[in-house]
Amino acid sequence: MRNRPGYSLWRNANYAIDGFFEVLRNETAFKIEVSITVVVWICLIFVPIPSVAKAVLALSFFPVLISELANSAIERVVDLATLEHHKLAKYAKDAGSAMVLFSVFFTISIWVATLYTLYIG
Repeated sequence: MRNRPGYSLWRNANYAIDGFFEVLRNETAFKIEVSITVVVWICLIFVPIPSVAKAVLALSFFPVLISELANSAIERVVDLATLEHHKLAKYAKDAGSAMVLFSVFFTISIWVATLYTLYIG
């Protein structure tokens, strides 16, 4: 792929949207994470907690979605580079999976801290 002269915000935004929907179509984990996010966001509308807490809880899902997109990109690049079972390819894919796992832990921590503060602390 060669660089094209000139910057186009519209074209770059379309690339981002294409990437999002490509991962959404082809990655089961991302479908599940997006579905959970949408359901939780809808539920948060009806939960009687302060708006700031709702915003914190809603936004806490973005690290999971972002890391899953990055993990999918890593997997695709590794698969493009080699289809053989190579130790470094495995390490790259495992690191991407670890990124997703830590982002899930991060999101859970935010939920625990926020709900603890609201209902116990």
